[in-house]
Amino acid sequence: IDVRNYPARNVQEPEKYKVLRGSRDGFVETLLMNTALIRRRIRNPEYMCEIVRAGKSSRTDIAICYINGRADKKLLNYIKEQIQKIEIDALPMNQESLSECIHKGHWFNPFPKFRYTERPDTVAAEILEGQICILVDNSPAAMLLPTTIFDVIEEADDYYFPPITGTYLRLARASITVLSLLLTPLFLLYANNPGMIPDWLSFTRITEPQNVPIFWQLLILELAIDGLKLAAINTPSTLNTPLSLIAAIVIGEFAVNTGWFNEQTMLYMAVVAIANFTHENYELAYSIKFLRLILLVLTELFHFTGFIVGIFVAIAAIVCNRTIARTSYIYPLYPFYFKKFMQRFFRVSIKNK
Repeated sequence: IDVRNYPARNVQEPEKYKVLRGSRDGFVETLLMNTALIRRRIRNPEYMCEIVRAGKSSRTDIAICYINGRADKKLLNYIKEQIQKIEIDALPMNQESLSECIHKGHWFNPFPKFRYTERPDTVAAEILEGQICILVDNSPAAMLLPTTIFDVIEEADDYYFPPITGTYLRLARASITVLSLLLTPLFLLYANNPGMIPDWLSFTRITEPQNVPIFWQLLILELAIDGLKLAAINTPSTLNTPLSLIAAIVIGEFAVNTGWFNEQTMLYMAVVAIANFTHENYELAYSIKFLRLILLVLTELFHFTGFIVGIFVAIAAIVCNRTIARTSYIYPLYPFYFKKFMQRFFRVSIKNK
């Protein structure tokens, strides 16, 4: 009989994965409580929760959750084999340590191979759809796999609102993601080649002097935004809001007045920074950021040709990626499945599925 009892915090809504409507419970650091939150939603006797261990010293408990008959058997056996082969002393970083052990040698592509969430309702829904969930003791996050680019973009709010509202939220999120990738490279391209700007966009031309080249302004601001994020994380919650306002208003205003940055550069980078918060996946935001930096460098070096090449590099980074099951990262776009592809963008009612 397992009579272990560890300190645990109460179940509450995850700070990062909030919704406007829906369940308000979230995973905690206790594995048994997390499995109970899933079992509460899935009472099918075919639902399985297998407990394994990894780490010679830590002996960390790992739960593999799936529905027998719906999950991919080949992938399930592969995950179990990889966990059994783990020969490390401990899993100090929980899911990240586990993911690096079972999916080695794929660091060069930044797009997430796993989907993380702290919402038990999201996990239950994905398990019912045939996905596999991995829970690691001492961590409130669940790993869902296999994961495609369309899975990463989805959020719980898409399903807690009527179909037309959920569809709008999905299309808006996808459009803003593309905008965050292309906005500043396009601005740099037009800034370096004013003759390419059409007449109806003539108001976007930079008229004030450039003390610092636009390319370096964008790079400095990309780094500055990351600095503000790190400062916000390490700032006490009571001071977070006032310090953010000071950084946004005072520093931004003085940066423009002193000639370091142009007004258009500050505006477009502010739009990009806000756009990064439209999706909950942190890894996806930085994947888009890395591709945007590549686009900026190529556009600065080779102008229009570099911009086109950069777009092809971004598309290749997504298309050539593979899930942990070695399947297409852009399914159902390739291989093409029309019905499922349309459902990725247009939310339908339950009776129409």
